[in-house]
Formats: sequence, structure tokens, C-alpha cells
Amino acid sequence: MLNAANMVTYCRVLLVPVIVLVYYSGIAHSQLIAAFLFTIASISDWLDGYLARRLNQTSPFGAFLDPVADKLLVVMALVLLTAIYPSPWFVVPTAIIIGREVFVSALREWMASNNQRDAVAVGYIGKVKTTVQMIAIIVLLAYTPAWPQFFLQTGYGLIYLAAALSLWSMAQYLIKAMPVLTAKQ
Repeated sequence: MLNAANMVTYCRVLLVPVIVLVYYSGIAHSQLIAAFLFTIASISDWLDGYLARRLNQTSPFGAFLDPVADKLLVVMALVLLTAIYPSPWFVVPTAIIIGREVFVSALREWMASNNQRDAVAVGYIGKVKTTVQMIAIIVLLAYTPAWPQFFLQTGYGLIYLAAALSLWSMAQYLIKAMPVLTAKQ
């Protein structure tokens, strides 16, 4: 389906490989440009939802594509950052975040197959987690060794906060889904 909201989502998906290519391009300020493009893609997540509601363009396809675009963007950026920061101190919280994304996506799919999609709708903590995660990724993509260590430490701190919020929100979704998960068929 082609509408304004879905076009924004398509653009977010198309930005995924562009961010990687720009980051590794070797052009001047490639990290800053990649971080800027990631920022645009992150903002587009809010924009497509706003447009869908404002222009009454919500659709089942848009509801499917939006979270897929979000996962592609975040997982790509975290994998890219894991290559840049291969320390266990970065890989562990990144693995927690990616693992949570896979788990919650599967949980939502399963709940939808049981006509319980609303039980695991995005909650407040999930939105806070996404915001913290996006800011962390932007900081870490933009960071260069010429900058003060404070920026790198801030990025790491935000990734750890995002990992903690990931676990918290996952637990909330699991608690909400538990009656359906434990119900006798």
C-alpha cells in the first residue's frame, strides 16, 4: 500500500544500508554523517506513526512494516557498533537488546495468532527504551577518538540503560502475556 506514512517507513528501510555504507566510506566526517542519517531514520519512526494517525492512513501493512523497519534499523546499527566496539562490555548489552527485540517480536506474533495482540501493545517503558537506545546509538556512531572520552562513556552508559530497560519492558510484556501462554488449549 502506497501512502505518505508507508513512504516514510520505506525510506527508513532504505536508509539502513546507506548508513552502513556512509560509515565505512572513508569520506570526511563519515561517522557524523552516518549518525545524522540514523537520527533522521529514528525521527521518521515517530513521523510515520503521526502521519498514519493524522491522515487516517493506518493499515495492516503499515502496522506490519513499521516495527520491521525499526528492528532492521536498530539491529543493523548495533551490529555495526559491535564491529567498532568489540569489547564484551559493549557486546553483552547489545546482545541483550537484540535478544529482547527477537523475543518480543516472536511474543507479539504468537499473541496475535491467539487474537491477543493488544495485550502486548507497545508500552511506556518500551517507548522510553527505544528513545534511550536511539540516543545511545547516535552518540556511539558519531563518536571519534578525537572527542573527549566523556562522549564514549555516555554512549556506553546509555547502551547499558537501554539494555536494562529492554529487560524491564520484556518482563512487562511477558507478564501481560502469561495468562495466554499458560492457558490450557
